Amino acid sequence: MAFQKKKMEEKILDVDASMQGTLSFKDPVNLRINGRFEGNLQTKGNLIIGATAVVIADIIGDNVVVGGRVKGKITAKERLTLLPQAMIEGDIFPTKLNVAEGAILEGRCNMLHDFLNAEELSRYLEVDLNSILDWANSGKIPGAKEGEAWRFERKTVDSWVASGKVGK
Repeated sequence: MAFQKKKMEEKILDVDASMQGTLSFKDPVNLRINGRFEGNLQTKGNLIIGATAVVIADIIGDNVVVGGRVKGKITAKERLTLLPQAMIEGDIFPTKLNVAEGAILEGRCNMLHDFLNAEELSRYLEVDLNSILDWANSGKIPGAKEGEAWRFERKTVDSWVASGKVGK
């Protein structure tokens, strides 16, 4: 366990600049943004949006801590923490949520659950509902049918997406 923790601590990326585009990390990192970022951001590990940061992006990450301004959708697969000076304009989708007094959220909060129905999975993956149902009925996506409804374990779906089998 200590070896993995040390390995993750070595992968610290501290961005104090203005950037645009897509940042995507397949391996866990500790990413801290203190400047301006516009685009899309997909991380594994820890993402910290510093108090001076302005981020205009859709964010998908494991542990996300917001201390600055974010405009866009945030999906936090493990935990989302809003610090006192955080200002969020957009919808958030956390598994667990910590909100400090003073944080501002202008948007909706939909908590992620361990199990999702087809409609929730469609929103989670940003994929058309008919595609989800087609994949489920053909056995391409891991899920279980309960009566007439499909049920998907979020962590299993995350692994399936990470394996690159989406749509195959």
